[in-house]
Amino acid sequence: MATYKTNDFRKGLKVQIDGEPYLMSEMNFVKPGKGNALYKCKLRNLLRGTTLDRTYKGGDELEAADVEDISTQYLYRQGDTFVFMHDETFEQYELSAEQVDVAWKYLKDGMKCSMTLFNGNPITMDPPIHVELLVTQCEPGAKGDTATNVTKPAVVETGAEFSVPGFIKEGNVIKIDTRTGEYTERVNN
Repeated sequence: MATYKTNDFRKGLKVQIDGEPYLMSEMNFVKPGKGNALYKCKLRNLLRGTTLDRTYKGGDELEAADVEDISTQYLYRQGDTFVFMHDETFEQYELSAEQVDVAWKYLKDGMKCSMTLFNGNPITMDPPIHVELLVTQCEPGAKGDTATNVTKPAVVETGAEFSVPGFIKEGNVIKIDTRTGEYTERVNN
């Protein structure tokens, strides 16, 4: 099994602690006045979603997680289950609403997504970084609100609500950054 030394530590690294996969969501390097360098890490359990705070000394090692990232296509939602299909093998995978978490806001039929498998079982998925969604419901903007930073809520085709600038109308296609959940631009349609 592969291992990572402290000089390999970085945000986004997938490691295994006590037989469970973790994602390194934060990593801060601290060099005290004397003694060894310290690596303060925030690790998110990929199975349960819990978070650990751990500090490692220079030279420590962590085992690489036995995870595989695959390319999938989102097919449909059935109740609290989301169904995806592997792009190459056409095998179908199901994720629960808890595993998908807030990513449901961005999922459109046929959308390409990245999925993480642990021991062959799906544990998490990531939508593309930017998605384009059709605005299905929003209040009309007030006259004169186009030049200021006025925002309003808008409901998109997935049923999610996002804060958008005042000039957005029903029927517009907007681009959303899935990392922050924020509006980035209106797409010409």
